[in-house]
Amino acid sequence: MKIISVVGARPQFIKAYAVSNELRKEHDEILVHTGQHYDEEMSDVFFEELDIPRPDHNLGVGSGSHATQTAEMMIGLEELVHRHEPDVMLCYGDTNSTLATGVVGSKEDVTLAHVEAGLRSFNREMPEEVNRVLTDHAADILFAPSERAMNHLESEGIDEYAYNAGDVMYDALLSVREKAVAQSDVLEELNLWDDPYILATVHRPRNTDNSERLETILETLAADERRVILPAHPRTVNRLEQHGLLDAIEEEATLIDPVGYLDFIKLQANADVIVTDSGGIQKEAFFLDVPCVTLREETEWPETVESGGNVLVGANQEAIQDALTNLSHSTSDAEPYGDGNAAREIRGVLEGYDK
Repeated sequence: MKIISVVGARPQFIKAYAVSNELRKEHDEILVHTGQHYDEEMSDVFFEELDIPRPDHNLGVGSGSHATQTAEMMIGLEELVHRHEPDVMLCYGDTNSTLATGVVGSKEDVTLAHVEAGLRSFNREMPEEVNRVLTDHAADILFAPSERAMNHLESEGIDEYAYNAGDVMYDALLSVREKAVAQSDVLEELNLWDDPYILATVHRPRNTDNSERLETILETLAADERRVILPAHPRTVNRLEQHGLLDAIEEEATLIDPVGYLDFIKLQANADVIVTDSGGIQKEAFFLDVPCVTLREETEWPETVESGGNVLVGANQEAIQDALTNLSHSTSDAEPYGDGNAAREIRGVLEGYDK
């Protein structure tokens, strides 16, 4: 079986680590990097640390509007499908890279498979929500990470070839956690051994493009007595500069460049609390049993909230302060995202699928 796997952003590199390792045991995989995240620390380092095979093709799309980015990806992916004639196109998550793969795969003579299908935040103002819904409805095979995601697919009438495979990010984390502990020196480099700290990430446009929301979030974090470690996405730094907030946050928090996957896992595992607007980081916090404060009004990972270990606070100052003060760990022993064998399940389904 010949498979074109498409990645373009940090979470997809991590998911590809788990799935590609499994697929390549028996099959021919062509790995395509769209270039959606083109900063070295946000793309190349993941291939190096996780020993993911270097991409066979890099479309080099880079930044741009949603329409421009997606269109350029579609042109490049269509050409690669015609050149390689794969049996399967595999996409992950909910980025523009996902949507571009979904559109191209649905129009070519190829089986389109979507990993992380069925997630719903029910907020159509989020580009990711539109991407995931459209891709799910275009795909031939849907790999859901949870029973709730399966229920969403069933309610939309697209569950005939849907499978509850579990979450491939859990596969990846289980595989690298010990490696992160052994190899990462990030705690020493940031002098974090002795003091409790908050690990924060803010990158969604709803928070970064709105100066009032961004200022409220950062001021509330700065008021906490613990150190705040803020790995800053290039886009976040740009918005901090535009809003005149960069100097202030550099005085109150430790602003660092994006770090590699192993360093970030170690930072998460040792944090007092994680504050984020990322979907994937909510889930990693859940896997690591670290309390999480989510800077959103909704989540596509409601199981983490139901567990008691994740709190949705938006950009409300009082809610953020309360969550930081009244931290809690997950009270659930359940494994809503599978047992760490999602990649093996995905491989088995693809091998047995007859379109």
